[in-house]
Amino acid sequence: MPARVSHIEYVLPDRVVTNEDLKRAHPDWNMDLAASKTGVLTRHFVKDGELASDLAYRAVGQLLRTTGTPPNAVDGLIFCTQSPDYIMPPNATLLHARLGLSSGVAAFDITLACSGYVYGLAIAQSMMDALGLRKVLLVTADTYSRYIHPDDRSALTLFGDGAAVTLLEPAASPSQILDFSLETDGRGGDKFWIEAGGLRVPRSTETAAARRDIAGNVRSRETIWMDGRAVLAFAEECIPSSVRAVLARRALDVSDLQLVLFHQASAVALSRLHELLAVPPDRQFTNIAQVGNTVSASLAILLKDAERAGRLRRGDLVLLVGFGVGFSWGCCLLRW
Repeated sequence: MPARVSHIEYVLPDRVVTNEDLKRAHPDWNMDLAASKTGVLTRHFVKDGELASDLAYRAVGQLLRTTGTPPNAVDGLIFCTQSPDYIMPPNATLLHARLGLSSGVAAFDITLACSGYVYGLAIAQSMMDALGLRKVLLVTADTYSRYIHPDDRSALTLFGDGAAVTLLEPAASPSQILDFSLETDGRGGDKFWIEAGGLRVPRSTETAAARRDIAGNVRSRETIWMDGRAVLAFAEECIPSSVRAVLARRALDVSDLQLVLFHQASAVALSRLHELLAVPPDRQFTNIAQVGNTVSASLAILLKDAERAGRLRRGDLVLLVGFGVGFSWGCCLLRW
């Protein structure tokens, strides 16, 4: 059964942190330089006690009200996050209970990050095709601020928290998901990770010890560590060929698309990908300045903002590209 993206809603935490706020807290940080590299001017961080599932619950409630969808009509729930409430049970089951969904709902988590939205769309469409599901909620929510050392300039200036929910329904003219490319290079796993806290490297006094690197960033083995140059090199090497392959299968070119939407990784990454794929300015859209890199929620938030801005209309041909932790990446071609 072909599927379509029917509706998207998202929620950002109420706490807004501007570059000026960070400068006041860290007078030695060059925020102009940070902004030029990340592209981020403001970001939203959760408050104490606020979790990804809380943001997701608000976003789903917003979507159900806006679309007039009764909870008992939902028959699939996929929750993509790398910041779950517990080791077990999955966030999808927690959200299932809070929403009062029926026991006939297939509900589960996936743990991908910046490619998670594209992978989630592929999984949802496959389930609709195999099981005849009619209304699937794809929740993408992350609170990376929980994983960032407060003195880590590289991560604190880049990431933001947020949750989005996408309603997938059977395709209806002209809207339809058309094609996917899903790829992985696990050799890049240690280029963007949190080393300690799992079963391989349990937390300890040693893993909690913070260290300052040569660039002045402070991290421990329990907080996010990212090799920005390696991540950028991976994106430059892998993303253009994947995009071209998906378009070639449909005998399309970038010029045939109304929008090419990339995961909002950083200003530097977006600039390079737009350049490498010769994406014209009128086919670009970004929101990283306002929300930062919101990880798995990034592409869904971007789609919604493009629609609100009048840059995305029903019938438009759109390419979504997610990439990051893993290394993992994917493309989705859809008719909005």
